[in-house]
Amino acid sequence: MPRKLHIKYYVEPDAEALARRAAQYFVEMAGEAVAAYGRARIAISGGSTPKAAFQLLADPNQPWRWRMPWDSLDLYWVDERAVPPEAADSNYRMTREALLDHVPLRPEQIHRIEGELDPELAANRYESELRNTFRIEGAESPRFDLVALGMGDDGHTASLFPHTEALREITRLVTANHVPQKDTWRITLTWPVIDHASSVFFLIAGEDKAAVLKEVLTGPRDPERLPSQLIWPASGILTFILDKAAAALLPATDGEGCGFLERER
Repeated sequence: MPRKLHIKYYVEPDAEALARRAAQYFVEMAGEAVAAYGRARIAISGGSTPKAAFQLLADPNQPWRWRMPWDSLDLYWVDERAVPPEAADSNYRMTREALLDHVPLRPEQIHRIEGELDPELAANRYESELRNTFRIEGAESPRFDLVALGMGDDGHTASLFPHTEALREITRLVTANHVPQKDTWRITLTWPVIDHASSVFFLIAGEDKAAVLKEVLTGPRDPERLPSQLIWPASGILTFILDKAAAALLPATDGEGCGFLERER
């Protein structure tokens, strides 16, 4: 892994502009992957912030709906709650309602985490799904073309929460993670899998994220407390798409709304 991390962040003025930027980024990165490899394999996260982008991608009145290479796309999830797919807080359900019900993806292109199962079984089955669909074995790791992440106000990303066992998991592709602070179980990709992706980006909104985002990007390295700091892609490049509120404490952007940071470890 490179010691240097080059961070690029885009800052948008409001939620609508943020969703447009994210939708455009999904389309661009999927198109690049299809041009290079014939398929785009993308892992997505849940939450209200990506939901707006998914709705734009599904909207027939928006250009992104027609630019996305749906027939060459495989969709995976970064993490899932230990709930059935119809549960109100299921990441899969949010994605289905916002996106999947409205776009031409075939069932075999959709690779969900079975949150209704025992968490350890769900993790094992999802790891098998990754091994089968990426055709990997042994210590190999899948290489997603794009991984989309969010970040909580506690610095967590995916279902890698502060001071939980998943932070120390480096051999599995997928793990069941007990989250004491929420008294629940989650199933999540492990951070080495995320870091192995060709491209990784964070989509973050809200003033409640500003202080922790500044600490993640510019503060001392402390991934036990701030798991988002574990995301250090092998490419050495990490992208953030932010609204103005989330970016409030970061260095000013250039005239095109872009900012740049560099970290070493």
